[in-house]
Amino acid sequence: MFKKIALAGCLFMAAACSTVPITGRRQLSLVSETEMNTMAAQEYQKVLVSSRVVSSGAQAAMVKRVGQRIQQAVEQYFRQQGQQAQLEGYAWAFNLIDDKQENAWCMPGGKVAVYTGILPITQDENGLAVVMGHEIAHAVARHSSERMSQQMAAQGLGTVVSTAVGQNPSATQNVFLQAVGVGGQIGLLKFGRNQESEADHLGLIFMAIAGYNPDGAVQFWQRMDARENSASPPEFLSTHPSNGTRIADIQKELPEARKYYTAR
Repeated sequence: MFKKIALAGCLFMAAACSTVPITGRRQLSLVSETEMNTMAAQEYQKVLVSSRVVSSGAQAAMVKRVGQRIQQAVEQYFRQQGQQAQLEGYAWAFNLIDDKQENAWCMPGGKVAVYTGILPITQDENGLAVVMGHEIAHAVARHSSERMSQQMAAQGLGTVVSTAVGQNPSATQNVFLQAVGVGGQIGLLKFGRNQESEADHLGLIFMAIAGYNPDGAVQFWQRMDARENSASPPEFLSTHPSNGTRIADIQKELPEARKYYTAR
């Protein structure tokens, strides 16, 4: 009997998997993107209401411009792969928040926020594309959904979010907030190091398709490395791989990313 249950569990887990674009990694997927996007849209609005959103000026315009170019790059990539259905339900949004945090994030469904505190480190539009490409890659790779699936499986909340909400709404909401890195104070999406490296890889390609030079990623992370060595490391680096490892990995991935790059 135990063997039958174990076999059924293995078959279920195998069926409840999806594949990350570009890298081809298999990931646990117990939560539909429709459910994730709906919850993300609600939480994103809460963030905007409680934050000082910068709605005009050169910096706000730059955030929207970079975001829209990377959005178009992502859509182009998926269209060329015949996988545009994976972006169904996306309602992209790009907002600049007046806050000294050196931070940026992207919720499921393309809900992006950039904090003014990180702009001195990005320095220019290409540097900002490194950051936004990386964060958008987290959403496109469904890292939040993967984290929520893992947490729901571990806590026995079931495989359907709508059912779990009915059974235990507060627990399900907490799992979602943890999965996307939202707590009492919005912060960086705290993904695992493997997911961070994966987002670096995808982000390089998306920014290159968008017409931003992927070689700028090395200079950006060198600046972040210098900043991290100061008395107060940026929150942006809280769970990321070491900068030396990250830069070395990016340098290995640059030849692939350059194939997608055409300057604009």
